[in-house]
Amino acid sequence: MSEYKGIWIIAERKSDNAIAGVTLELINAAKELSSQLSGEEVGTILFAGNENVDDQIRTISEAGSDKVYLVQNENLAQYSTELYTDALCQAIEQKKPSMILVGATTTGRDFAPRVASRLNTGLTADCTALSINEQGLLAATRPTFGGNLMATILCKVARPQMATVRPKVLAKPEMNHGTGAVVEQINVNLDASRVKVKLLEWLGAAQASNQKIEEADIIVAGGRGMKTAEGFKVLDDLAQALGGAVGASRACVDAGWRAHCDQVGQTGKTVCPKVYVACGISGAIQHLAGMTGSDIIIAINKDPEAPIFGVATYGIVGDLFEIVPAL
Repeated sequence: MSEYKGIWIIAERKSDNAIAGVTLELINAAKELSSQLSGEEVGTILFAGNENVDDQIRTISEAGSDKVYLVQNENLAQYSTELYTDALCQAIEQKKPSMILVGATTTGRDFAPRVASRLNTGLTADCTALSINEQGLLAATRPTFGGNLMATILCKVARPQMATVRPKVLAKPEMNHGTGAVVEQINVNLDASRVKVKLLEWLGAAQASNQKIEEADIIVAGGRGMKTAEGFKVLDDLAQALGGAVGASRACVDAGWRAHCDQVGQTGKTVCPKVYVACGISGAIQHLAGMTGSDIIIAINKDPEAPIFGVATYGIVGDLFEIVPAL
């Protein structure tokens, strides 16, 4: 396995074609991992059709990637499970990276397991931390047993070592590394007839309160104190007024009050908004793990001893159904 060298990040683009934040976070993490491995090369894979990607390459370079591997093919203009899997497997077979980091996004979770399976290697999914162990292996940490334990997983006998990492659990880089990344083209052979699903139309969120919680600057989140699904209406109203999103604790999701996509915590989303309003949330450690990176935390709870007040910037002791409408 000595022929496998370097750390790869799979670049992901947003609907406006800008490089996704999780890609920049992974580049930053890869630079730190590289420093523990005698400076192994950090390379970023960028898939593209025939469009101009100079802006995307510039962003990747400024984030600190040593190299951009450009996989450009007319069949990659739109995401396809089959073709992205084929393209990445071919690129890996050509260049043999030791590690591959992928965002734990809808796209990353879709094709990363397929790549790992095809290459007969291991994949640690939904990680919250990465490090290098004493043997120079990728140590990928993720929640397990419903978020009650954290497991650190190694891939000892296969390469590349692969991990998907949650957005916003890692720090973003300072975008001051210049535009000196080397760009190298990787040629792949793709069969368009393998595509089974095509994107026909992209529909944005109808209103601000429908935005993804991991992208929101303001989150109003509810816990057991909401009492019922109907209780969340006061939070929906506040979030809409503030241009924010509504989140929930695991207890609310398990009770069927909110969808899993709204869940904040170890077994849900990790968020770092400018303002996080925690309503009726006691502050279990599993929930705190998903939101303590928020700039400002406002806690509203009847119980003055609730653990949430220990991490709150501002705390209000009282009935949320009286306080929230007043806000």
